[in-house]
Amino acid sequence: MQLEIRPDPAEVGRARRWARSRLAGSGIAADEPLAETLILLVSELVTNAVVHTGHPAVLRLSLPGVAAESATVRLEVADSSECAPVPRCVDGDATGGRGLALVDGLADRWGWSREGAGKRIWCELDRCSAARDSASVCGGLVAPYEGLAFEAV
Repeated sequence: MQLEIRPDPAEVGRARRWARSRLAGSGIAADEPLAETLILLVSELVTNAVVHTGHPAVLRLSLPGVAAESATVRLEVADSSECAPVPRCVDGDATGGRGLALVDGLADRWGWSREGAGKRIWCELDRCSAARDSASVCGGLVAPYEGLAFEAV
């Protein structure tokens, strides 16, 4: 399944809504740690595409079937920018620049590749490890983001 994304910040909320609706039909409950993590990753990767490239993008989700308790969920964002994703080191007061660090900390695997005149950034979450690791993720990398509201628009 895929969603065309315009280079507009409002598209981030639309991408989250779209991903939530796809999760509901795949047997992944909205309150399941995997769903919460996936929606955060959608926000980060779509935001990067919209803010840093200025080009349209395509969001793709590959979701397991309802009975797939140990399947892998794959998220991809492809855009027509040739600029490689660059993780940044930012200080504690910076309001941005942590997106790829979040992806690295939350996804089981991630990477990127050139694709035609652009690139594809992808990440994968293993359904079985998402439940097992949710306590450590919530107490670790995500802790500095406590108090931030991720609006369900």
